[in-house]
Amino acid sequence: MQVRSFLVAVSYVGGYKRARGRRLVGLFAAMYFGGFRPAEAVGLAEPDLVLPATGWGSALLHRTRPTAGKLWTDSGETHDDRGLKNRPAEDVRRVPIPPQLVVVVREHLDIFGTAHDGRLFFSEKGAVVSSSTYFRVWQEARFLALPPTLVASPLAARPYDLRHSALSTWLNAGVDPTAVAERAGTPLRSC
Repeated sequence: MQVRSFLVAVSYVGGYKRARGRRLVGLFAAMYFGGFRPAEAVGLAEPDLVLPATGWGSALLHRTRPTAGKLWTDSGETHDDRGLKNRPAEDVRRVPIPPQLVVVVREHLDIFGTAHDGRLFFSEKGAVVSSSTYFRVWQEARFLALPPTLVASPLAARPYDLRHSALSTWLNAGVDPTAVAERAGTPLRSC
């Protein structure tokens, strides 16, 4: 229920016409319902998704768009275009996406379409969504979604907390830890 409240709050951030928050509802939903890292969600492209009319879908993750800064990328762009974290550059990870996320992504595509390169999440001008942009939207949404006493708390302090919450929810629901690690792209290490 808290995540759903947050997603509704995100949709209210910024004016309706600019749709600053509405453009990011799907991004945050991907972090929670899919357990994606923020840079994985930012790199999602329509050709990599299977979005049936009902039921579970899937995403083929192979690209991340982390914010590195122009001085730190080979291309001179603010965002790197990389493979998956802790994996060979050409590696692909298939991730099942639950019906809730399928619905949100389909709605997002109906309203906003895609960027010129097929990415789902982009700025008004088609640019890659920066981490500072989605962080600011998240901070504004916290004031809308939480009572004042919780706004001052560390609850959902940053967007990455959605991923942590997703993984914890799966584990608490009894999903095998190996399956959770595989789905999240986190290799299990033996102690």
